[in-house]
Amino acid sequence: MKKRNQVVSRSGRFESGPGADVAAFSESVSFDWRLWQQDITGSMAHAAMLHKIGILTQSELQAIVSGLERIGSEIAAGDFEWKPELEDVHMNIEATLTKRVPAGAKLHTARSRNDQVALDMRMWVRDEIVHLLGELRELQRSLVGLGEKHPDVLIPGYTHLQRAQPVFLAHHLLAYVEMLGRDSDRFQDAFVRVNICPLGSGAIAGSTIPLDREFVAQELGFVDGHGRAQLTQNSMDAVSDRDYVVEFCAAAALLAVHLSRLSEDLILWASSEFQFIKIEDTYTTGSSLMPQKKNPDIAELTRGKSGRVIGNLVSLLTLLKGLPMTYNRDLQEDKERLFDTADTVRACVRLMGAMLQHTHPVEENCRKASSDPALLATDLADYLVRRGLPFRKAHHAVGAIVALAEKQNKTLKQLTIDEYQSVEKLFSDDVMDCLELKKAMAQRNFTGAPGPREVKKQLARWSKQLKE
Repeated sequence: MKKRNQVVSRSGRFESGPGADVAAFSESVSFDWRLWQQDITGSMAHAAMLHKIGILTQSELQAIVSGLERIGSEIAAGDFEWKPELEDVHMNIEATLTKRVPAGAKLHTARSRNDQVALDMRMWVRDEIVHLLGELRELQRSLVGLGEKHPDVLIPGYTHLQRAQPVFLAHHLLAYVEMLGRDSDRFQDAFVRVNICPLGSGAIAGSTIPLDREFVAQELGFVDGHGRAQLTQNSMDAVSDRDYVVEFCAAAALLAVHLSRLSEDLILWASSEFQFIKIEDTYTTGSSLMPQKKNPDIAELTRGKSGRVIGNLVSLLTLLKGLPMTYNRDLQEDKERLFDTADTVRACVRLMGAMLQHTHPVEENCRKASSDPALLATDLADYLVRRGLPFRKAHHAVGAIVALAEKQNKTLKQLTIDEYQSVEKLFSDDVMDCLELKKAMAQRNFTGAPGPREVKKQLARWSKQLKE
């Protein structure tokens, strides 16, 4: 009698299964069980194709489908026993099916675990992209919604973390909406290359059995916009290709970077030094020691988790760089990196969106910070340019004005016209209009600028787009 921790041989080639330590080292069912829905769906389509080409009878097909449905119900209910000695999700499901349904022994006809796992992985990534795209839209809605609720709030824009020029809070938030829009485009573009059916490639060289690959692709939704089956065109590439995994993780890594940048802004704004926003208690935490603390942990964790997503991408690229054709067991290491990336970015997107719905600007603090006349120094340079002074000379003159104000401990508004003209004669009495914040913002109204009319237009554009 074989011990339970030994693998029963699946081939006449071996007299016994591997030892317990080898089985424990090589099993993947502890993490690839997550592919069970895709594995069952793919097996049903494969069985239907085998019936179509005469390998299975109608009764055998019905028995296999019923058996797979029962297994799926047990897994969904948590009643299925996963056996590590059967290595992976594929063998666990197939072995259970074959034990219950004699016709299950025919299911693996013209199919290898190589193209089976490639199929399951493509279907899983395809599903994740669809879910993630929906969650990204919700995050974008949260950003747009916050901007729409507070369209008149101005804050300083920063370069080098130094106050630069005034912008509307909504304009700043819309910058991230644009970033997330590009992220969505990347995932949609990746979907096109994920949505290609590899089943029928076998282990490496296809099959001598006349398979109907188009039928399987149609059954599983591997079709283009015109309903045409999308099939891999090279059996060797099909079983060893993990480009779609890398592409998903690359898009996810850039998304994680964008989320990290958004997090950093929110963390700064929520700090005592800025106090531009308040995050409601339900999306903050306290300190175990300091009772006054209110920490933006969701944003901090999102910022921190970007590192693991970037690391997963690097791990995958390193994994693939030295592999010869075709399938190698190394590829088993792709799943944990992929699963972790998908779980991490989806959680971050959902939590960031929810947190933003419970975030509010501290309008008085924003008003005080954005009212600093120094933020409009560039407007003074533009004023001189409109009067014919070359920009470099205008820039130099305004720099001298700023230095003069600092020397006299005044703001730019507090300097007299005589003091302005002592630096540059082109300054006139109307120069102070440049330092009126409302007037200055009203002039910024070409496409992409942070003027009130343009920001309102962009909010409306995104709001409409996100409802479609």
